[in-house]
Amino acid sequence: MTNTSHTPGATSLLLADSLDMTAAAPLKAQLLAARGTPLSLDAASVRRLGGQCLQVLLAARTTWQADGVEWRIAQASEEFADAARLMGCPDLVSDALTPSDFAPL
Repeated sequence: MTNTSHTPGATSLLLADSLDMTAAAPLKAQLLAARGTPLSLDAASVRRLGGQCLQVLLAARTTWQADGVEWRIAQASEEFADAARLMGCPDLVSDALTPSDFAPL
């Protein structure tokens, strides 16, 4: 976890490229360690998003909202965004930048 966010006191978390079942527990631990601080997630390198990690991310978002602290996915790969949409969570990446945002016109 690195603190590279532009929000003072914010934490930026670079997500692993494969968020499968084996990544759920470490992801949960990383998120819990950042609880109470504004959090910006970078999912630009994610190539696989499984249901368990999606559940962890949704629970984290709900927790941060209940705590009144900023939580967002700042960047998302097309694979991450597509998987979130296919699993019924298009709002998870609605504000995230994806590679298609940078495609030539």
